[in-house]
Amino acid sequence: MALPDIRLHEGELNIMELLWSNKVLAAKDISKIIKEYIGWEKNTTYTVIKRLIDKGAVKREDPGFMCKAAISKRTVQAIETKVLLNKLYNGSLSTFLNEYLKNQDLSKAEIMELQRIIGEQRF
Repeated sequence: MALPDIRLHEGELNIMELLWSNKVLAAKDISKIIKEYIGWEKNTTYTVIKRLIDKGAVKREDPGFMCKAAISKRTVQAIETKVLLNKLYNGSLSTFLNEYLKNQDLSKAEIMELQRIIGEQRF
């Protein structure tokens, strides 16, 4: 299954996190929450919501300018992980894991969990 070509910047992710947590929110409520936590003015928040709608990440429902996520958090994570692997590790998961894990102080439980995850992969 091909991933959609939707890239989100940090500000957009803040709004998406609200939608992933709350399922549906009115734009005015998103604006109030973002103002409280990030300090954005209403116009800035509405501009970012509009950009998310244009990108296909958010669906707008009327009446009430209700917003809901049109893309899952898992999909966004998969897109961004693929971009990171391509950008920094030539698309190689094994190179990334090798580099990352040799700089970690993993507990025995974490190592066992990683072995379990790898063991569940199908060839």
